[in-house]
Amino acid sequence: MGFGKGTSLLEDLIDKAGGCAVIDGGFATQLEAHGASINNPLWSALCLIKDPDLIKQVHLEYLEAGADVLVTSSYQATIPGFLSWGLSLEEAESLLEKSVKLAVEARDKFWDAVGSVPGNSYNRALVAASIGSYGAYLADGSEYSGCYGPEVNLDKLKDFHRQRLQVLVKAGPDLLAFETIPNKLEAQACVELLEEENIQIPSWICFSSVDGENAPSGESFKECLDILNKSMKVNAVGINCAPPHFIESLVCKFKEMTSKAIVVYPNSGEIWDGQAKKWLPSKCFGDDKFELFAARWRDLGAKLIGGCCRTTPATVGAISKALKERS
Repeated sequence: MGFGKGTSLLEDLIDKAGGCAVIDGGFATQLEAHGASINNPLWSALCLIKDPDLIKQVHLEYLEAGADVLVTSSYQATIPGFLSWGLSLEEAESLLEKSVKLAVEARDKFWDAVGSVPGNSYNRALVAASIGSYGAYLADGSEYSGCYGPEVNLDKLKDFHRQRLQVLVKAGPDLLAFETIPNKLEAQACVELLEEENIQIPSWICFSSVDGENAPSGESFKECLDILNKSMKVNAVGINCAPPHFIESLVCKFKEMTSKAIVVYPNSGEIWDGQAKKWLPSKCFGDDKFELFAARWRDLGAKLIGGCCRTTPATVGAISKALKERS
């Protein structure tokens, strides 16, 4: 399966799930469905400040739908972002810690309720601390272009991610999820940080894609994966927040280029306009299509499957149903 040393927790979950585990779905989407207003550079992280109970509720909804992995609400939660909002460094670090604590509390509450029920179909979920790309912090759509400008170099990216990584790891998640990485440079920064900080929990690194062939920067996935394949600290690689009709070919492509576990959690297929800050009308996958294609992605080699933006607990329920029926 391509797991490195010390990753038995993730490997065991995948085995218990029948060879392919279920990741949760769109977090901001579900917060908004409950009435949260998050049109803000902090995005879903705004609820860490304003409505932490709603964050826990959304985690519970995804667990009930069949998620084996909960991704924390820290994707756009960064120390510079919180500082620019007028918070202190101590408050910023506390909110990052809270993102992990809320997910762990939801997982433990859910498992206490269902874990001892005979014949239940759930697994004890793992909590993945979300680390969004530098472009997610910029909130200008550059996580879908990879264009960070000439002044952004490897050291700047490592400096940007380091303190958040340290705080999140200290909070006690089961694994780390680097999400919507748009270019080779940031992938390298993430790998070097994992090594420099001697991270001992499993991690995955996921790229976005706007053409279904390459990273958003235009760099080939082979270039990007060559960096990740050399690291024993990266246990799984894949794609998130790309249109679902790209996933089948990308799973096949990744299968040829890596022995690491493959992670896929696409969006609904709708297109995000990073400048206008809105979703554009476009052809998208319904839950019935996710149910159909999740089994296909699994059969082609994906080991973790879920949803990203504009997917819901119903989507995750459809994915879980499809994977459990054929596992």
